[in-house]
Amino acid sequence: MTIPSALVLTMSLAAVLAWSNVSASDPAIEPTSADQTLPLADLRTFAEVFGRIKDEYVETVQDKSLIEGAIRGMLANLDPHSAYLNTEEYRDLQVGTRGEFGGLGIEVGMEDGFVKVIAPIDDTPAQRAGLQAGDTIIRIDQKPVKGLSLNDAVNLMRGQAGTKIELTIMRDNEERPFDVTIERAIIQVASVRGRTLEPGYGYLRISHFQARTTEDVVKAVESLKTSSGGSLKGLVLDLRNNPGGVLNSAVGVSDAFLGGGLIVYTKGRHAESELQFQAGPDDVLAGAPIVVLVNSGSASASEIVAGALQDHKRAIVMGNQTFGKGSVQTIVPIDDATALKLTTARYYTPSGRSIQAQGIVPDIELQLGEFKPLTGGPVEDLKESDLVRHLDEPAPESGVSASNGASLLAEDFQLAEALNMLKGLNILGRPADNPTPDS
Repeated sequence: MTIPSALVLTMSLAAVLAWSNVSASDPAIEPTSADQTLPLADLRTFAEVFGRIKDEYVETVQDKSLIEGAIRGMLANLDPHSAYLNTEEYRDLQVGTRGEFGGLGIEVGMEDGFVKVIAPIDDTPAQRAGLQAGDTIIRIDQKPVKGLSLNDAVNLMRGQAGTKIELTIMRDNEERPFDVTIERAIIQVASVRGRTLEPGYGYLRISHFQARTTEDVVKAVESLKTSSGGSLKGLVLDLRNNPGGVLNSAVGVSDAFLGGGLIVYTKGRHAESELQFQAGPDDVLAGAPIVVLVNSGSASASEIVAGALQDHKRAIVMGNQTFGKGSVQTIVPIDDATALKLTTARYYTPSGRSIQAQGIVPDIELQLGEFKPLTGGPVEDLKESDLVRHLDEPAPESGVSASNGASLLAEDFQLAEALNMLKGLNILGRPADNPTPDS
């Protein structure tokens, strides 16, 4: 006699429930709370659906596939960031935190059934193809995204390095969708880059928070200090389009620029989800002013850094309101090959602000702009140096090199404004922890 699959499952669940009920009444065993008891009626419904699919679906479906799909459905129904990780996805996550993974180079989420670009990663095929934070992917190789889970969409975008994929994009300032063809590649992300903007003023770009990011930031700052004669007058910390990454790295980077105090804390349902992270006494910049650049593509770990430096008045935050991803995902291994990525808590800045769905509001809003030097325009204003027989001033014997402000302004308006802010702080002699009169 063959027992239908649904009946087998129902019998198993009933047996578990019967044991649970006996356990609850057994004085030798601690009773379970009401919200921990298994919902018998709902599990019977699940078993019935499972059996119907097994027996009546038009094609044969493997038990493993059905169960994995059910698990994915449970997690997808919670929030956009909880997910089941199969063997390949779990491996990709572990590799990704070390800074190398396969794909297009974009951080994505789900919104209204479509794939939303949180941020393209620096120096990747996605960035070179022109994808932007806020873009919505509606088709992948002409296949509609609507109805797919985030994991399914990500799997469609994965593939062998060198192969091409076509994405159909919707963008807020475009009247109609457009197609973008991208060649897949092995993504190797150097998360920290630095350069000197002008003598004494450094620029540090963090594109992603990886396991080694804190160490790389400290090395980059030391290199900038060395190239500027041993110290810096100010630093621009660029977190634009930084989608986040490893929490410990965000804490470490914040700690590098703070001289103490709370960096971030988390609150969840259980005591083990409630954590506090404190900064040590050393500030690698010795109090030199900092400007943090953020935009709508700055998410998660980058919001932790911006929020901590802003709350401690250690930096001026400039740019646009950040993404607002303030939830904590814990990786819970199921076995050696699979795991759950489960949202277990929320992040809060030192002053108690929730990041979730709120983001970090910059101290100074900077809209994107374009700078075009005036050429061939009206006659320039007359100056003393234009007069006949004017007195010349002897040139100084030594001095700093000419400013590259004009070229920087043309290249990146927001960065140029950040540099101007640092210069103003130094001219006024105002410390970074008192950035504005009404702060």
